[in-house]
Formats: sequence, structure tokens, C-alpha cells
Amino acid sequence: MRGSKLCRMPNNMIAMFKGLLFLSTLLNGIGLARADNPIVQTIYTTDPAPLVYNGRVYVYTGHDENGSTTFNMIDWHLYSSADMVNWQDHGSPASLTTFSWATANAWAGQVIPRNGKFYFYVPVRHNSGAMAIGVGVSDSITGPFIDALGHPLVQNNEIDPTVFIDDDGQAYLYWGNPDLWYVKLNQDMISFSGSGPTQIPLTVQGFGARSGNAQRPTTFEEAPWVYKRNGIYYLIYAANCCSEDIRYSTGTSATGPWTYRGVIMPTQGSSFTNHPGIIDFNNNSYFFYHNGALPGGGGYSRSVAVERFNYNSDGTIPTIQMTTQGVPQIGSLDPYVRQEAETIAWSSGVQTETCSEGGIDVSYINNGAYIKVKGVDFRNGAKTFITRVASATSGGKIELRLGSVSGTLVGTCTVSDTGGWQTWTTVTCPVSGATGKQDLFFRFTGGSGYLFNFNWWKFE
Repeated sequence: MRGSKLCRMPNNMIAMFKGLLFLSTLLNGIGLARADNPIVQTIYTTDPAPLVYNGRVYVYTGHDENGSTTFNMIDWHLYSSADMVNWQDHGSPASLTTFSWATANAWAGQVIPRNGKFYFYVPVRHNSGAMAIGVGVSDSITGPFIDALGHPLVQNNEIDPTVFIDDDGQAYLYWGNPDLWYVKLNQDMISFSGSGPTQIPLTVQGFGARSGNAQRPTTFEEAPWVYKRNGIYYLIYAANCCSEDIRYSTGTSATGPWTYRGVIMPTQGSSFTNHPGIIDFNNNSYFFYHNGALPGGGGYSRSVAVERFNYNSDGTIPTIQMTTQGVPQIGSLDPYVRQEAETIAWSSGVQTETCSEGGIDVSYINNGAYIKVKGVDFRNGAKTFITRVASATSGGKIELRLGSVSGTLVGTCTVSDTGGWQTWTTVTCPVSGATGKQDLFFRFTGGSGYLFNFNWWKFE
């Protein structure tokens, strides 16, 4: 039954979960609905690893479990966007069960394409008790990933891998906390050359001084992110624990020497950790990070966010502050082609799950919950709304509103009992007044309990 998730929870967890849903709805209703940061609201997400591929930005994240009081993380998640504001949920491409030798700590990983495949480098706890770096492989960017080796690629009890392929084709894997290491990966991306990991010397000149700690003479802490842009090699990292800020160094090669440049993002955001990821997409530069901005958020309940920035003329990076506004939309969303319901700019009171018809659906929808889709271009006007839904109860209604959750009502679709939460049917309803470029809100109404599931939608 639909309520089984809550029924299996302890009473205190049920109360916390319901409280978070209520607080999320309340806060969104008083203003956060106008914001777009953090980019995911259905779960807590961490450690963003963005990747530009085939005209979309894909962001692999960690996942803080609800109610965690430590780094309780068992799987990774994936989201993608063509416009940087509406993010599609692709579910979990990998988890601890992907690696039979792993027992805990599905922490910060990164994916890179090569040889027609995708390679996912992740830190997990080995069954020996030490932290190790494993590598998953998939034929698809969305997974699922399988263990490429059946054992760790490298293991020295340190974490946070990042991977970079230089212009000459040489691939490098970096990782570390508290020290920084690298190996040169072979062309197969699942083995490395040389005798073993090489430590990068974190000189005071290269990474900035850490005062009062003779054992830790530099500010480097963890979360390295390496890339090359306009001939400059960049090493971004979390520093100065704890609470962490984000700093960076630049170099003349993939292995340095590195010159310390300064702080990118100061300590802020209700989380004592942070984790950077930087990309260029459609002639814009973006900085991904995490904070504790969602209701119930904090150091063990983090959420991924993004800011747009411009490099200085000499290639240095300006100071970037966290915002709730997020980034400007690139283009618009086309409502006249099928859109997945889990493509969301902001949401309240919903979750997502694996769909029997493939992909992901929006689920656990309560009365008063909503989804915001930003910048929908209705052009001269829509006449009909079509959606795919399922319900094991009496269902409810989907209100189509423009501008805000209480904005202009342009249509209402009634969802009835379909006979099961994964028993799908197509519903249509007339639309009037939906023209031009608008923020579209799906507001869900009905009785008590869960109403229905929501798979996809389109207008005609």
C-alpha cells in the first residue's frame, strides 16, 4: 500500500518526516517558491559532480538519508538539465550494492566519458574497514553502473576522487583527505601506470597556510576538482576545515607546480562541509556546491546548489556567494513535446520513485503539494493538457496555474482511481489562457493521504 513507507518508520521518524513536508510547504508558500536554489528538493543531495554531455548538464550527487546524524549515505543520484533551472531526476545510477566489497560511505564521486563508456569513480568503505576508491562502468550516462574491477582501483584510506583527461589524452585520477594524491590512468580507465599513488606536495606557497597546526601546514582538506581552461590548470578544493570554504590553485601542468590563488566561496550555508564542481555550458561558467538550505538541512542534510560566474580577464576566479535565486534560465521549455513530470525547477510535498513504465515518476503527492516548471513557452496558446497518472485511492486534481502556486488557473484535470500506484492511464482536460512564456505550477489537491502518481505531461 502507498503508506507502507511511513508505516515501517519508527514513530519519531514519521513525525520528523511529516514535519519536514509541512515546513517545506510553509516556507515555499511564504517566498521560497520564487527561488531555484537548491536545485533538488525531493531528497537531500550532496557533493555535486557536473558533466556536460550532448547539450545537457548532468549532475551526479551523493544522498544524505533523512534524519541522519552522521554521513549516512548508501547511494548516488543523477539529475540533468538543458536550461540550468528545470532539472530532470534520473534516479540512482549506482549504490553501495554496486560494489560487493563495499560496506558503507557512498561519498563524493565523479563520472567521465571515454571509449564509448562512462566511468564512475567513487569512495566507499572496503570490507577491511579502510576507505578505498572503486570504479563503476556503464554504456549509458544514466547508468546503471556495474563494478568494473570487483575490487578497489586504489586504496590508501583517503577519499573524494576527481578525474581529468588532458589534451594529450592522458587521464589523471586525484583524491585525498587530508593529503592529495594522483595516479596516471591507462587508456582503459580502470588501471594505472607507475608503481602506485603519488602524493602532491601541498606547500604553503601552493595551497595557503594553515595557522596553528604543525601537522597540517596547508589549508587543503578534501574534495579536489581538476580541469583545464584556456591553457590554465585549475585545482579547486574544500579547505580550512571546519567549517570549510572553497579555495583554488592554478598550475602549468596537470601535476603542478600549483600556485595558491585564494578563496572562491567563503564559509557559509548551514553545512560545515562543502564540495565544488565547475563547468562551462552554453558560453556560461557555473559553480556547483552544497549547503544546508532546505528545511531540516545542516551538516548531515545537505543540498546541491549552483551559481553562475564570470572569470576575470587573467583567468582568476572571483569570490562567489551562495544565493537562493539560482541561475538564469537558458532558453525556455517546450510544453508541446512530452515532458517528464520529474523535470522540476522547485517542488514541495512530493517525492520521486522508479516507474513501471520506465524512468522515474513523481510520487507520494499530498493535498497542497506542487511542482514549479520554469519558463514554459506556450507561444500563441495551449488548448489541451495531457498527462499520465496512476492512483490506488480516490485520486485528486491537478490544477494548472501560471506565475505562482496561487496564480491564474488555466485548467484542472481530475485523476480517478486507476487500480494501483503503477497502473497508468492517460487523462486530458481543456486549457484556456495559457499563452506566452510563463512559470507553470502543477498544484495537487484532494483528500487526505497520498493522491496519485504523476509520470509525464504535454500540452496541445
